[in-house]
Amino acid sequence: MSFGLYRVLAWVTGVFLIGLVFVAMPARYLVGEDSAFALLSAPQGLEHWFGPDTPLVLYITLPHGYVYMAFVLVVIWVALDRRWGAGRTLGVALSGTIPVLGFVIERRVVEQERAKDAAAVEGGGQEPAPTTG
Repeated sequence: MSFGLYRVLAWVTGVFLIGLVFVAMPARYLVGEDSAFALLSAPQGLEHWFGPDTPLVLYITLPHGYVYMAFVLVVIWVALDRRWGAGRTLGVALSGTIPVLGFVIERRVVEQERAKDAAAVEGGGQEPAPTTG
């Protein structure tokens, strides 16, 4: 259960982070006459989507923060369940802060955990930890 939830939240966190870094933050800080750095003017008729009061904060930034907090809690849950070390746990949790890295780390974690489960079944006849996907 925890591992499947980790996989879902890793993807959701990654998608929101990409939206945050490449859509919401540029719209807030780089586009519009009253934005902090004002590199471009806002397109005609769409001015309300740009600048410091952009509604993208409500639609992208805030949900990303809540989803990331849930992601970190689920990473801790998986780490306790799978007996990860502190370094791996911290690395996986921080992967949700760098765009695209979360997708790469999620894939690696899944491959490593599946290999570990397969080795446990072959080696000792033990039941592997449940995984989804």
